[in-house]
Amino acid sequence: MFIFDWLKNAVSWNLVQFHQLFSNILGMNPDSGWTWTFSIVGLVIVIRILLIPLFVKQIKAQRGLQLIQPQMKEIQKKYAGDKERQSQEMMKLYRETGTNPLASCLPIILQAPIFFALFSVLQGVAQYNPNDPNYVAPGVFSWPQYAGLAASMHDAQIFGVPLYGTFMNADETPNPLNTQILALIMIALMTATTFITQRQLIVKNSAPDNPMVKQQKILLYVFPVIFAVSGINFPIGVLTYWFTTNLWSMGQQFWVIRNNPQPGTPAFEAHEARKAAKAARKGAPAIESIPGDAPEVTDDASENPTRQQPKRTSRSQRKKK
Repeated sequence: MFIFDWLKNAVSWNLVQFHQLFSNILGMNPDSGWTWTFSIVGLVIVIRILLIPLFVKQIKAQRGLQLIQPQMKEIQKKYAGDKERQSQEMMKLYRETGTNPLASCLPIILQAPIFFALFSVLQGVAQYNPNDPNYVAPGVFSWPQYAGLAASMHDAQIFGVPLYGTFMNADETPNPLNTQILALIMIALMTATTFITQRQLIVKNSAPDNPMVKQQKILLYVFPVIFAVSGINFPIGVLTYWFTTNLWSMGQQFWVIRNNPQPGTPAFEAHEARKAAKAARKGAPAIESIPGDAPEVTDDASENPTRQQPKRTSRSQRKKK
């Protein structure tokens, strides 16, 4: 509980700092729902920047798994009838090669506590009631220097919908229909970005013979379904957080796949094709000329389309030649 309370304090503190940045420095309305929404987006950016080292480990883990695919296939073939021995040999292979198959899940796993901390903060804001003597504002919203911000966030709305509103508790919000419509749109966006992010990883950056592709294809459809079903209970603020972090993941993964793809994948072939096309646009390799000798000059451009300029050389270099 201490760790979770610390996380709630960290999450709410970041929200408050971004809220003050947007309202005091950029001049946005401090009670506007968009000010608090952009504060949630700022929270996502901070978290994803902190997770970049883990993302690098994730990429290295994926490449390590790609490199040991031949050994994995050999083990699966050799111990096809003995699942226990097959599992033991796989674990031995992971230890010997320093490969961790769970490293690819680290960014998602480590975001989960932050996700629930934000969920708890928004739930606490939703229950804001100044007339209730037992009410305690969540996180740093209970600190004296931030008094009044819980009420501000509670009353803040986007499109007439409070950030604490969910599809299931829409009747408890000022505009139930608007809340349900916005919640469904956000759920659809969250689900779609999750699907696209997983799909581009499978289609572009996985070898066709990779045995883990089958598992990835299962997750391709399982994760979006989980988010779609559970999303009806997520507050609008949490849906905003998850949609924003999905956009970050999609863009970050697109950049890595395009510029540093795994060998033997469609993305790697496309990367090599782009390199070849770029080299072709620059023309043929430069013709080496003898130092001190001027190349033949002709007025016919078709005979000498890439004329070489004479290179400046010293007298000692010419004598040596």
